Amino acid sequence: MHRCRLANAHRFDRRGFLQASAALGSLSALGSVAAIGDDAEGSGRRDGPGLPGAHPGRVVEVRHPGSCPGGMPDPEAVRRMVSRGITSLTGADDPVEAWRSLFARGEVVGIKVNPVGQPHAISNHATVHAIVEGLESAGIPRKDVVVFDRYKDQFIEAGYKANLPDGCRWDWAVDSYDEAQVDIARYDPDEFSTMEIVHARPGVHDPKDDRTRRSHLAKVLTRGVDKLICIPVLKDHGSGGVTLALKNMSHGLVNNVSRSHGTPDTNTCNLFIPAIVSNPVIRRKAVLQVLDGLNAVFQGGPGSRKEYVWQHETLFFATDPVAMDRIGWEVVDARRGIQGLPPVAEVGRRGKNPTGTEAFDYRQPQHIAGAGALGLGVYDRTKIDHRVVKLG
Repeated sequence: MHRCRLANAHRFDRRGFLQASAALGSLSALGSVAAIGDDAEGSGRRDGPGLPGAHPGRVVEVRHPGSCPGGMPDPEAVRRMVSRGITSLTGADDPVEAWRSLFARGEVVGIKVNPVGQPHAISNHATVHAIVEGLESAGIPRKDVVVFDRYKDQFIEAGYKANLPDGCRWDWAVDSYDEAQVDIARYDPDEFSTMEIVHARPGVHDPKDDRTRRSHLAKVLTRGVDKLICIPVLKDHGSGGVTLALKNMSHGLVNNVSRSHGTPDTNTCNLFIPAIVSNPVIRRKAVLQVLDGLNAVFQGGPGSRKEYVWQHETLFFATDPVAMDRIGWEVVDARRGIQGLPPVAEVGRRGKNPTGTEAFDYRQPQHIAGAGALGLGVYDRTKIDHRVVKLG
């Protein structure tokens, strides 16, 4: 049974919130993070090296002015961005070599997209196509690529089925959203994480029901793919502060996630997100993160009101989700500053609330520091190798 280890927590800097260390201390009391029946030895799966991946602490930011005019990505520009990003991340001489350093023929690769910010800010179709083309160049046939999201209806509404690269497969974990999220028809009954957190809104969860403590992993992840590419979107978030690589996994690969932010004063994203991403299956299969910042959101996330969306025209590449999120958090806060808004770590119903729309007492971007303390990646800003590539 896998158990979170929080010893030797780092001293976090001011932007990471000093109170993160106190919050992390509470995590060990929440219960075990279990992956029942999980056995990497002899499974026949071709797993990655495990988070933080092949290139800990490295984040490549590829900027291409004009790559997303009027919010519509230019497919050729995106192809160039993906090619440059994957070579810069891996240090390979050419894109084919770069893709082959992470993926091999015979592996089934899942691509986790994020449709939540439709219609203005999603994992763009052009980004998906460019990644599939890269995998294909490395010898992975399209029949061995599965594009998926948790919710079938959101996946279809965001146009992923209609714009699916020819030959690829698609999948989902549940047909549509529900608040309780304890049914597991398309989730793996044998692979789950347990935390002593239940939904606090009256009538949603029965605390006597053991299912309310578990978050099961989607079968598409546990049984359908060998390795995972995630395409989160550059966005702020009303409870988590930002929703980037870590939250895309913690809330997009398992069920029963609403318990992490059930009511304004029971927000536990700072604890829930690191614990879920620590699940051994997620940790070993998540090989590559491509943060889509072509269209980005600085306020109102995870949705995308048009007035809060800007064309950042950037893609970020990392195997390390913590380092990626640390950089992405800086980008979101910088844009908020330009728009006259306070940093995400300072806002909430009990904090600063200039728009009058904050839904939780405080946002909790310190989940990024927490994930770093659990060894999921590099949080220390001085140890992050942030490389900026400019195209166009």
